[in-house]
Amino acid sequence: MVLAHRMALESPLIEAEAIEATEFMDLVGRHHVSGVPQTTINHGARDVVGAVPEHFLVAEIEKALKKEAGA
Repeated sequence: MVLAHRMALESPLIEAEAIEATEFMDLVGRHHVSGVPQTTINHGARDVVGAVPEHFLVAEIEKALKKEAGA
């Protein structure tokens, strides 16, 4: 969560929000949250569950971008 917010501060192309899962059960269902923290990339193109190292999150973002580009 902190990494996503740091990335959002650095780039106008990135948005980050933190949601309390126990208070927004409709979002938990909509995004199929299976654990916390969960990082949802590009509205569900990829999901990362758990606290992960920076290089792992960046790799998942790259995969999401390639998926959306049709690569």
